[in-house]
Amino acid sequence: MTKKERYSYIIGYFSVHMQQPETELHYSNPYELIVAVSLSAQCTDKRVNMVTPAFFEAFPEPQLLAKASFDEVFSYIRSISYPNNKAKNLIGMAQKLVGEFKSVVPDTVEELVKLPGVGRKTANVIASVIYNKPTMAVDTHVFRVSKRLGLVSDKASTPLAVEKELVAHLPESIIPKAHHWLILHGRYTCLARSPKCTECGITAACKYFEVKQKKKPQ
Repeated sequence: MTKKERYSYIIGYFSVHMQQPETELHYSNPYELIVAVSLSAQCTDKRVNMVTPAFFEAFPEPQLLAKASFDEVFSYIRSISYPNNKAKNLIGMAQKLVGEFKSVVPDTVEELVKLPGVGRKTANVIASVIYNKPTMAVDTHVFRVSKRLGLVSDKASTPLAVEKELVAHLPESIIPKAHHWLILHGRYTCLARSPKCTECGITAACKYFEVKQKKKPQ
């Protein structure tokens, strides 16, 4: 199967079986999503969703978060991974959002990464989910799944390299959905340690599965 055929097969499968994929983070506006995504770094969405309701009740808008003290913010996110750094970054993010962007979450990756604590992955998520931009956020799931499926080359050894290859081969209109396809497939089927190949609907296009089958004793 050529790479073009592989992409076509996988896009076809998910277009039917996961028609409206969405982030599993709970949010109601761009400000809430940028907070949730920032908190989700090296932390589960489930844990973030347990913390954000009280956080958003205390800081429903960036203006209030910008004026908050470190101890106030920390008290709400203490159960999240790396709460010290994230508390500082959230306050800094809110201050810059209010001061430089008039409390409006930017719609470009270039502007988003200017916000404290917002790296390229977070910026890509915001641009894709909120503004439907053709950006591909590469987290551990996307990195693992795209490599296993054979959507990217073995030489793509960094998240940025994987991002560039995926964006180059996916139709622009599909990219926002494809981001969620790969994340959710990695989260529930193509697990890191024990991938559920027997439950997977795309093994026919998977390089990892092909190699796995060849290694089986005849």
